[in-house]
Amino acid sequence: MKNVLKWPSFMLVLILSLVMSGCSTGEESSSSGGSGGSTEAKGTIEQIKERGKLIAGVKYDTKLFGLKDPASGEVEGFDIDIAKALAKQILGDETKVELKEVTSKTRIPMLQNGDIDLIIATMTITDERKEQVDFSDVYFEAGQSLLVKNDSAITGLESLSGVKVLAVKGSTSAQNIREKAPDAEVLEFDNYQDAFTALKAGKGEALTTDNIILIGMQQTDNNYKLVGGNFTSEPYGIAIRKGDTAFVEEVNSLLKNLKDNGEYDTLHEKWLGSKPE
Repeated sequence: MKNVLKWPSFMLVLILSLVMSGCSTGEESSSSGGSGGSTEAKGTIEQIKERGKLIAGVKYDTKLFGLKDPASGEVEGFDIDIAKALAKQILGDETKVELKEVTSKTRIPMLQNGDIDLIIATMTITDERKEQVDFSDVYFEAGQSLLVKNDSAITGLESLSGVKVLAVKGSTSAQNIREKAPDAEVLEFDNYQDAFTALKAGKGEALTTDNIILIGMQQTDNNYKLVGGNFTSEPYGIAIRKGDTAFVEEVNSLLKNLKDNGEYDTLHEKWLGSKPE
């Protein structure tokens, strides 16, 4: 009688366990094939159209290319207008773009995490970066230079021995200056505004980055000058998540259209003072 009473209890526990196990397995299976998987399967263009806006990673501290006006809160520059043109091509409206601030250090992680759709932020195309992201065709050619005070004795790379040179974290400029002026002391900052502020405060004797970025700084303070010419080639590209070939083609199509219809020349002259050579 004792064994007979125990048998139904045992069977009940077994049945309940099987039922619960089945429910749990079903939920896990559904989760693994849910929205996360489908989102990854969708290309960036499809996501932009479904969302109704393009999310572009841009600089907020780089005059001429991407600078936020503290009074109006508007971000303006050459890169910003390229982002607007891309939004117009994909969505038919250049205002359907959200601008998110990136720095040289944060831009690739933000792209890889899906926080932004692409990077338009004075980004030099390098083999090392190609391992992490895909690039569009070149849309601007820059070159690294030096910014110093007007009365500085520094004339170029040959003058940097023992000199404190300011640069920005995550930039090719910081790498290049260490290679080309190994006897210089390089101090890195989070963004260009901080680096330029440090230069004006006397924390370094020279600031190095791409010439066109330095020209933007010089325009805000004529107590500084560029020296040494361009000692590197810095081809700018628009960065896109690795493997998104369709989006790369869309961006390259935009750049070709802008150059073919003359709009690229107009933007170049608007922000950089002259048409491209």
